[in-house]
Amino acid sequence: MSKIRHALADAAILASIVITAGAANAADSKIKNVVLVHGAFADGSGWKAVSDILTKDGYKVSIVQEPETSLQDDIQATQRILDQQDGAVVLVGHSYGGLVITDAGNDPKVKSLVYVAAFMPEAGDSLLSLAKTMPLPSEDIKATKDGYLYLESTKFAADFAADLPKATTDFMAKSQVFAAEKAFAGTTTKAAWHDKPSFAIVSTQDKAINPDLERWMYKRGGARVTEIKSSHAVYMSNPRTVAKVIETAANAAK
Repeated sequence: MSKIRHALADAAILASIVITAGAANAADSKIKNVVLVHGAFADGSGWKAVSDILTKDGYKVSIVQEPETSLQDDIQATQRILDQQDGAVVLVGHSYGGLVITDAGNDPKVKSLVYVAAFMPEAGDSLLSLAKTMPLPSEDIKATKDGYLYLESTKFAADFAADLPKATTDFMAKSQVFAAEKAFAGTTTKAAWHDKPSFAIVSTQDKAINPDLERWMYKRGGARVTEIKSSHAVYMSNPRTVAKVIETAANAAK
């Protein structure tokens, strides 16, 4: 009987070790790297609230500062940040940033994609070609003589961030990043969402991208969709909900 008891005890210890190791491996396998890509007319600082939430929840957050000089330049800027990651990545793009992550997301480190009120192109699509399919009524984007685009400052709040404080939108209008026309004309080479799980957020009060265009792109791409009553700047006005979608993408990816 003593030998049997010892054998059972040894088996229990072994089972405990196996279970503990399995749990540790499962924890280690969860994606902890999140790379955030901003859209046109903005910069990476707008991700601060989302970044703070994700960091508090144990994620390593990196933010790309694209030059917005061309789609290829912005993909390369994102690739530089992906190269610095130490493991699997959730790649997140807002607005024009959706085009950037669709190509950059082909990097093998990227395991899932999150489109935040973003363009979700197919190969051969550009921002311009997609926007023309369901245009917005406003014509508030202006061009400089050297081929850069910007939002008219007096219309910035209404078009981009109507649910943010006036002081915030006034500063965003003053500090907006001008985007090269050729960035908007750049076409997607290979759409990573064909091979990787995708999540998407529709901003139902969006004045920068037609919400119905967002829905159409996300349905075409097979994305798991969350709708939020928000302006185009949903990542700033609803950071907790956006962070939750990103964390869902991190937990769902293999």
